[in-house]
Amino acid sequence: MPTPTDAPHIPVLIRPLIAAVSPVSGLWLDGTFGAGGYARALLAAGAEAVIGIDRDPSVFAMAAPLAAAYGDRLRLVEGTFSDLDRLAGVPLDGVVLDLGVSSMQLDQPERGFSFLRDGPLDMRMAGDGPSAADLLNHASETEIADILYHYGEERAARRIARAIIAARPLARTGDLVQAVERCLPRAKPGQSHPATRSFQAIRIWVNDEFGQLIAGLEAAERALKPGGWLAVVSFHSLEDRVVKRFFQARSGAEGQASRHAPARAMVVPAFTNVSKAIGPDAEELAANPRARSAKLRLARRSDAPAGHSARASLGLPAPALKGEH
Repeated sequence: MPTPTDAPHIPVLIRPLIAAVSPVSGLWLDGTFGAGGYARALLAAGAEAVIGIDRDPSVFAMAAPLAAAYGDRLRLVEGTFSDLDRLAGVPLDGVVLDLGVSSMQLDQPERGFSFLRDGPLDMRMAGDGPSAADLLNHASETEIADILYHYGEERAARRIARAIIAARPLARTGDLVQAVERCLPRAKPGQSHPATRSFQAIRIWVNDEFGQLIAGLEAAERALKPGGWLAVVSFHSLEDRVVKRFFQARSGAEGQASRHAPARAMVVPAFTNVSKAIGPDAEELAANPRARSAKLRLARRSDAPAGHSARASLGLPAPALKGEH
């Protein structure tokens, strides 16, 4: 039988996650299955079964040996975690969401996620809808600048947007890298690549990651049994802010913005035992440098009815609030 250490990638923050939710039991859902690292660890820790969901159809061919080894204990479903309650079809004892792009996708040049490897300018996790090239070749300079600024926190957003417009049509990741590099100084040793923030922003735009995140958190709230766990691993401050504020809003811990503002209605807590952000320890960082920016947040479902959160209170970037692609 496979063990978590057989996984082709290292699941981030898995040790503190398992420690926090132990004893692990019942039916769990891994909403970003990828290489199956979280599913393996949950099954090894005592979960009776795991449902693995992924929007990337390519992961399921690679996961065939794993699915065969675990038999009925592992069920794989193609779809997005924003629809996880419907895809699961039954109440859950736990949900884990590992946000962002996987190391497998970064390592595949043909997917177009990495600025370090030339390939088609795609970035679609599911392979459907407009690609990064489609969006960048047709959007206005203002739209592109807004995406770079709000999703990538890129201070040179307007300059880069102008360079992208001048370089159109873009077809490959190398085209985008060159457009960005024309605007920014060369990175010094130890600094991130100049295109890092732009690639992050465009990937988020292409895959509607903030829309998916909010819908996925609410779907998990609907799907979880009383006492069930929701665990979310994020990799940048924008995602973590949304997760933190969602848990605050749905646990009744959201503060009053101003003593002069109208009092907020009391929220019956849908979640309790909300953790502070948990980061990687020195041992994990030594084994997996990609974990350096990761944060884990956990909360436990109460028996209150599922509800909704006001989008404006969750710290969403402006384009996500406007419902842009």
